[in-house]
Amino acid sequence: MTTGEKLSRLRKENNFTQEQLSELLGVSRQAISKWESDAAYPETEKLIRLSKIYDCSVDYLLNDSAEKSGGPQPVSEPQRRFSFGFGNLSFEKKSSRTFRGIPLWHINIGPGRAAKGIFAVGLVSRGVFSLGLASCGVFSAGLASCGVFSFGVFSLGLLAVGVFSVGAAAFGAVAAGVIAAGAVAAGVFSAGAASAGAFSVGALAVGKYAALGDHARAAVALGRTEAFGRLFSNTGSLPEAGYREVCDLLNEIVPGYLSWAKRLFLLFM
Repeated sequence: MTTGEKLSRLRKENNFTQEQLSELLGVSRQAISKWESDAAYPETEKLIRLSKIYDCSVDYLLNDSAEKSGGPQPVSEPQRRFSFGFGNLSFEKKSSRTFRGIPLWHINIGPGRAAKGIFAVGLVSRGVFSLGLASCGVFSAGLASCGVFSFGVFSLGLLAVGVFSVGAAAFGAVAAGVIAAGAVAAGVFSAGAASAGAFSVGALAVGKYAALGDHARAAVALGRTEAFGRLFSNTGSLPEAGYREVCDLLNEIVPGYLSWAKRLFLLFM
């Protein structure tokens, strides 16, 4: 039996696809195909990796005359997906069950490695539920993350939480979104030490329609220390008559699709 025939048989016995094995070894699927058709031979490093994956010796893979019974037995458990290398501090394990070709879960940690699964964990990870230094998924968490719900130092998503965050709802030291809250915030409705948006609340607040803060600038500006408003300005506490005037002005100038932001702003007054 040739080396290629042995590699093909061992792969099938261990329930790997050529694509899965290529990701595990860091080579192309075409390379796996060439090895199994004896059109090319794996490099020494890849042979060593293959021998560990299949739990057999390198000699067994290279020696055409050696039969399966004459060498170490390959792993017979189809669900086994495990590799660990102390040399490059790498670790990988994945589920044998898949959904549309994607493992239900995949843990892949190490330099140059990426995890891809429904549940994915790795330095670089992609999945429905994703955790990693660089992470992308519906639910995503990591140093840099993007997703529908995203949490990270650098975060991008419909709901984004992080030091630097961008999303429909963003919360962080620097935040940008439809609703944004942070030390520096920008959004349709924004709240922060320095904030800018259609409606803005903060120590320094700049808004298109309304702003509330120590220093406020907007069409309707309400400032504790300083206020500059094109239509209405108030410094200090706002009297009852002033509150009614603000409500009337906002009803006139704010378009209907921003009524939710107007109501949210009024809660802070």
